[in-house]
Parts: sequence; C-alpha cells; structure tokens
Amino acid sequence: MKKLYFTRHGQTIWNVENKICGATDIELTQLGRKQADSLGEIIRSSDYHIDEILCSPLIRAKETAERIAAKTGIPLRVEPRLKEQCFGKYEGTPRNGAEFALAKTSFINSYGDGETMLHLAARIYNLLDELAQDDKIYLLAAHNGIARVVRSYFYDMTNEEYAAYGIGNCDVLEFEFNRASSSGDAISNL
Repeated sequence: MKKLYFTRHGQTIWNVENKICGATDIELTQLGRKQADSLGEIIRSSDYHIDEILCSPLIRAKETAERIAAKTGIPLRVEPRLKEQCFGKYEGTPRNGAEFALAKTSFINSYGDGETMLHLAARIYNLLDELAQDDKIYLLAAHNGIARVVRSYFYDMTNEEYAAYGIGNCDVLEFEFNRASSSGDAISNL
C-alpha cells in the first residue's frame, strides 16, 4: 500500500501562549527547532522510506521541514496548498475561546476575512488526490488545521470530531491511500 506521512511543525511561541496561529507567519521556538531536529534523527534511523518532503510555505513548517531534510537528506519542496487555514479575526486570540469554538462548527464560516473549512478541504483533498497518483512516499510538514483535513480525507469524522482533532508538535501520522486499511494514529510523540 502507498503510504503518506504527516507531521505538524515544531513549537512556536503562540503554541506556548495558546494562541491561534492560522496563516500568521510565526517562527519556531528553540524547543521547536530541537523537536524538528529530533524528528529528523528519528526518520533517518527508522524504516520510513520517504521519497520527498512537501511543506507549507509558512516559516514554522518550512523550517521544520528544512531541519528534517538536513538530518535525512530527503529532498524538500514547498507546496503552497499546505499553508494553514486563515482564521481571519481569530488569529492571535486564545485557541480555547468560546466564540472561536462556536465559529469552528460552521464549515462555511470565513472568520471575517479568512478561509472557510470547505475551501481548505478542497485544496487539501485536491493535493492528496494528486499525491495518490504516483509511487512516491511523501512526508507532509504542515499545521494542525491541515492535519484535521488530511485525517478527514482518510476517515469519516463528525463535525465535532473534526473541530476537536489535533496533533502535537512534530508528531507523525501515517496513512495508507487504501481507505479500508488506512492508519492515522500518531507514531511519534516528541
């Protein structure tokens, strides 16, 4: 079966402060850089067989991917469709804010001047459909919101499950393009 791996970027200061990053370009913390380096070491010394890393153009995901590529020698390419969802007026606000939680339950909400979850899903699903067509094994280095969409591509999820889903910084998810046997559990937790 053709596999796909996904990792979320390393820690940012807004992760520490429990703020919504979205499309705001936030750098990694020192711990975030160490997480990315450690993940690169794990990938290099394991049995992943990754052919190419695709990453979001946002600095936190791009630097994570660059650090992994430096440790592993795996080729890297920036993929603009992996950019995190723009949460508009909610960026920089608390992740657990009641107003934001309610807004996330509407998949057609653009958060003022942001991007709807439906538009986000369309661009990620199109990318995954393309990646399924070749024989390469990819590692996607992106964001929590992108992890949600990728998981929903492989698994049915309720709106509540989708809104609540998330992974830790530099965790790795593994999926198979055969839906009947896909696996989407974290296999690395740094």
